[in-house]
Amino acid sequence: MNICIYGSANEDIDISFRTAGEALGEALASHGHTLIFGGGASGMMGAVARGVRKKSGEVIGISPEFFNVDGVLFEDCTKMIYTEDMRTRKQKLEDMADAFIVTPGGIGTMDEFFETISLNQLKIINKPIIIFNTNGFYDNLISLLENSANMHFLAREDLDLYYATDNPKEIIKYLENNKIGD
Repeated sequence: MNICIYGSANEDIDISFRTAGEALGEALASHGHTLIFGGGASGMMGAVARGVRKKSGEVIGISPEFFNVDGVLFEDCTKMIYTEDMRTRKQKLEDMADAFIVTPGGIGTMDEFFETISLNQLKIINKPIIIFNTNGFYDNLISLLENSANMHFLAREDLDLYYATDNPKEIIKYLENNKIGD
């Protein structure tokens, strides 16, 4: 499967997050999955990519041309696809992915998560979404979504549009038990 990873590009995050990201990448590659990601060399993006490559897995980066400057992009991609802008990049990630894993990240990651879950909720796509809840990073987001359902701002069944765990083995099991597509 082509697995799209969303996540931070900030290298200043705690080492425990990067270590977890590398372990996730190793697990993905060990099970024959291809990484599709925004092409970043640092943060969670870089960590997952390093883990995939450590196990000789395939890594496909998708990045706007303007990020092609020294040190920004992961240099060991199997393939790098350049786009004109961020919107085209996001569309290409969505199109190429069979599933999505949301690792810890900031505004860009949140944007990608909410767009992807909205597309699933609207039945525009039908692809698994997994929240990699490293160190409880997404506990508050998960609580917000549950509270939204409790207060009837979203349907209770919308909580089934994602799966949350901090365990790479559980992610692999979930992916392999939920092979769905468009």
